Amino acid sequence: MMQTDAWTVVTILGLAVVTVLTRSFFFLSSKPWTLPDWAQRGLHYAPIAALAAVIVPEIVMTQGSLISTWRDARVFAALAGAAWFFWRRGVLGTIVAGMAVYLPLHIHLGW
Repeated sequence: MMQTDAWTVVTILGLAVVTVLTRSFFFLSSKPWTLPDWAQRGLHYAPIAALAAVIVPEIVMTQGSLISTWRDARVFAALAGAAWFFWRRGVLGTIVAGMAVYLPLHIHLGW
């Protein structure tokens, strides 16, 4: 059986306390609390910013460096998906269009 050292236990407990406090901060206050208008406007952009932070590096980088060739199926698939989205505004169609371009290029041409 593996033993856990004291620092690991203290760290886990400390992170649990910080998590509980930060997530329940708004419930602990006795008076109503609202965000300023600038913060509310900023929160509208948070989902797209998070999505871009995850997706863009996957498209333009491979193994920690920028892609160096135009023969990369991900770039063409992303362009096809973006074109479909701006044309039809459908998320499912965007995924299908991107994969319809990506799979033949990746599987058959080895890109």
